[in-house]
Amino acid sequence: MNTKITIPIIIAISVIITAGIMYSIDFKQNQQESQTSELEIAYVEKSASQYFGGTNNIKKIQSSDELKNILEESGSFNGNFQDGQIFRTTMAMEEAVMFDSAESSGSPIPSVSPMPSDTASKAGSGGSDHSTTNVQVEDVDEPDYLKNDSKYVYIVSQNTLTIIDAYPADSAKLILKIALDVESQYIQNMFLNDDRLVIFYNGQSDDEVIPQYEFMPRRSYSSVTHALIVDVSDKESPIILKDYSIDGSFRDARMIGDYAYFVTNSNVDYQHPKLPIIMEDSIRIMTPNAFYFDNIEQFSNFNTLTAINIFGDEINSETFLMGYSGTFYVSKDNFYLTYQQSTPFGFYENSSRDRFFDVVVPILPNSLQDEIRLIQEDSSINSSAKWAKISELMQKSYNALDKKDKEKLFEEIRESLNEYDIRVQEDARKTIIHKISIDGDEIEYVAKGSVPGRLLNQFSMDENGDRFRVATTTEIYTQYEGTIRSNAVYVLDEQLNRVGELEEIAPKESIFSARFMGDRLYLVTFQQIDPFFVIDLSSDKPKILGELKIPGFSNYLHPYDKEHVIGIGRDTKEMENGRVQQLGIKIALFNVADVNNPRVADETIIGDRSTQSEALYNHKPFFFDKTSGTLSIPISGDIESFDINSKKIAPEFSRWSGFYVFDVDKSNGFEIKGTVTHADEGSRYYGMNNARTFYIEDVLYTASQEYLKMNSLESLEEINSIKLENTGEFINYLEEDMLR
Repeated sequence: MNTKITIPIIIAISVIITAGIMYSIDFKQNQQESQTSELEIAYVEKSASQYFGGTNNIKKIQSSDELKNILEESGSFNGNFQDGQIFRTTMAMEEAVMFDSAESSGSPIPSVSPMPSDTASKAGSGGSDHSTTNVQVEDVDEPDYLKNDSKYVYIVSQNTLTIIDAYPADSAKLILKIALDVESQYIQNMFLNDDRLVIFYNGQSDDEVIPQYEFMPRRSYSSVTHALIVDVSDKESPIILKDYSIDGSFRDARMIGDYAYFVTNSNVDYQHPKLPIIMEDSIRIMTPNAFYFDNIEQFSNFNTLTAINIFGDEINSETFLMGYSGTFYVSKDNFYLTYQQSTPFGFYENSSRDRFFDVVVPILPNSLQDEIRLIQEDSSINSSAKWAKISELMQKSYNALDKKDKEKLFEEIRESLNEYDIRVQEDARKTIIHKISIDGDEIEYVAKGSVPGRLLNQFSMDENGDRFRVATTTEIYTQYEGTIRSNAVYVLDEQLNRVGELEEIAPKESIFSARFMGDRLYLVTFQQIDPFFVIDLSSDKPKILGELKIPGFSNYLHPYDKEHVIGIGRDTKEMENGRVQQLGIKIALFNVADVNNPRVADETIIGDRSTQSEALYNHKPFFFDKTSGTLSIPISGDIESFDINSKKIAPEFSRWSGFYVFDVDKSNGFEIKGTVTHADEGSRYYGMNNARTFYIEDVLYTASQEYLKMNSLESLEEINSIKLENTGEFINYLEEDMLR
C-alpha cells in the first residue's frame, strides 16, 4: 500500500460519507446581459478536467532550478510519507548530484546485439526438457524467488542463495547455501539467464545532514534498489560481477533476451528535490534523463526505468515525474506503467458550497434564486450570516409548497445531485497509462493515455499488434444510491488514444479475473454469482459473444487451448440473508468452443472456506503443462481425508499443506493424480507461501519453504526430497570484495 496517500484518502472518504462526492469549482457570478432586475443563475456543465488539465506533453527537466520551479508552480505535495515512515525533507542538495555533466548524463548508449543464450547446452548433463516460471507474456520473463534450468535449481530466501543439483533426481543434492552480504534480509526477486543470476533487493542510503536552522548533523535515510549480477558457472563458488544501485524502492522487473528491465520508485523531496542516481559498486555512473508532464500529478514520484545487459556493460535509465506506479504490463517491445489518477486537494475544498450553488440553486424557483444571489453578493456579512439568511428563505419557500410539489422538487434535486456526483467522479477516477518503448538498452517514451476505472492486476492489460486493451472496474459513490459499480473494456491505439469501448458490463459487480487470448477476452465478475464472459476483440468495437452464470468465482484464468480455459477461485453459496459465503478452492475447466454458449466442462472443489492457496492471488504458484496434462496447485488448511478411485489423497490429520496434482484433459476434465505433502505429521508448519512447481524431463519438482520434493511425473511416486528450512551449512558470505 502506498502509505503516503493514506491521509488524503481518509479525508476524501470522510467527505464522501458526509456529503457525497463533491469537487471544488469556484463559483462564478454570471454577468448581467441587460439592465434588469431579473437575475439568472445558469447551470454550467462542470468537469474535473480543470484539475487534470494541460497538454500531457512530455518535457525534459534541464536543471535543478527548473525542477524546483516545476514543483513550486504545480503546487504538488506528497505528504512526505513512504513505507510508513516520515520522509526527511531537509537533505542537502548538490548541483553535481542533481544533474551530471554531459559525459555522465543519461544519454542513450549505442545498443549491442544480444548474446545468444542456450540454456540446455549450458546445463551440463541436465535434461533437455524443463519448465520455467509461469509468466503472462511469452519470452518475457518475470522475477521470482526460485529459478531453474534443466539441471540446477536456484533459490533466494531472506539473505541466502541456495543452489541445488536437481537432475537426475535420484542423486539430487544441495551444492551450496551461501549468505549474501546485503543489507536486506528479505530477497524475493531473481532472474536466471544461462549462468547469470540477477538478484534484486532493497537497501538504504544514508547521509549526515544538518536540518534547516539546526546545528547538529542527523542521519537521513532513503530507499535504494540493488541489482546484483552473479556468475554461477562455478556452482560452488559464485562471483558477484556487478552491483548496481538505483535510488528508490523496487517495484517490478522483466527480462527480455539478455536485458533486465526494472522499475524503482522514489519520493520527491519538495523542499530540496534531487534526481535518482545510479551507482556501480559505490561509484556514481549516471543520473538518468528526467522528464515531466505539464499536468503534474498531485502525488508525484520519480519512477525510474532501468535497462541493464547482464552479459555486458550496457546500461541506460530514464526517470519520470508521475504518479506512484503500481501495475505493469510488459511486451517484447513496450513497458506500460499504470497508476490511479490522484485527486488534488482542491478537488474537495468548498465541496458542499459548490455542490449547492452549481446543482441545487438552479433547480429552485426563480424568485428564490434571485434572493439567494443578492445575499451571496452582500459583502457586508460573513458566510455564516449569509447561510442563515439563505436557509431561512429556503425554509419559507418550502413551507409555501404543498406536499406533492415539495416532494417533486426534492426528488429533482436528488436526481441532479446524483448525476453531478457520477459525472465528476467518472472524470476523476481514471487509470493513467504510460507507454515506454524498450529495445536492448534503448528506452524511449511513447505516449500517455487514460481510461475510466481501476485495474485489477497485470492481467487486466494486453498488447495485441498495434492495439492495447484494458479491462477496468469503475466504482462511483453517491449520496442517494450508494455505490454504483460497472465494468468496461477499452481499446487504445499505438498513441494510447481510445478507439473503442464496451461499457456497462455486469452492473453492480467487480472484475475478479481477466485473461486476454488473441482476439478474445475471458472476463469473470462477481457479486453473488460468477458471470464468465466471452468478449470479442477482433475489431475496435468489443462485444459480448456469450456468458455463463455459475456459483463461485475465479481469481485467475489460465489458457488450456484455444477452446478451453482453466479457472481457479472459490466456490460459494448464497445464505438465507442474501449474503454470499465463500467455500472451498474451486478449479473449473471452461469450454468456449461455442462462444455464444460457454459452459463448464468440469470442476472440482478442494476443502472448505478455511482452505488456502497462494495461486488465488499470485499466478506464479499455478503450474500447468499442456503436453503432460499436469496441473499442480499449492493447498493448505483443514483437509478432510477421503478416497478417489481408491487413492488416499490426504493425510489422516486434518491440518495439511502440500500440492494437489491433477491430470487435465478437455474430454475428461480433472482427475486427481495424487498429493505431495510438504509438512511432517505433528509439525506446526502448515503455511504454503512461496510454493512453486516445475518439471525437468519426467520428474515433477515441488518447492516450499520446507522442502524441495521430487516425484515421478507419471505416477507421483516420491524419488527424492531435500530439506530446505533450517538445514544446510552457510559456507561463507558472498562479499563485495569478490568482484572481478
